[in-house]
Amino acid sequence: MHDITVESGTWQGLGTDAARVRETVFVRELGIDAPLVSDEADLVAVHVVAYRGGDAVAAARLLPDGAIGRLAVLADARGVGIGSLILHALIAHAERRGDRCVWLYAQRDAVPFYLRHAFSVVGEPFYEAGVEHVEMSRRLDVETSKTNRRS
Repeated sequence: MHDITVESGTWQGLGTDAARVRETVFVRELGIDAPLVSDEADLVAVHVVAYRGGDAVAAARLLPDGAIGRLAVLADARGVGIGSLILHALIAHAERRGDRCVWLYAQRDAVPFYLRHAFSVVGEPFYEAGVEHVEMSRRLDVETSKTNRRS
């Protein structure tokens, strides 16, 4: 994965690339209605986009309340760890800003991925945008991240 770069920033800076990835994965592949793929929360979120050879191949966001969402990886970029890079970047950002926990709504098929990244299932499955999801959360070691930041 030496040709993968990950950038963090605002919707103004990364929104075009993030929206392109979301459109491909959520709208075209999963059949989710386009208006449900972006919302006003994008304006206050931290966005992370992964690039391969200069092209956006994955994206996700972190909201001020610790919610991770809209994680999407293009089909031809799956299975090589790009989703993990995106998730690690969002978790690191949450730790740096002092969040004690991050949480998300995982699609049923993605639950094993999040379990491998120390997330736990919270509650019962539910449907959102016609897709089965389950809430998951992960506690963060804020004190350790603060100590590491000073090193």
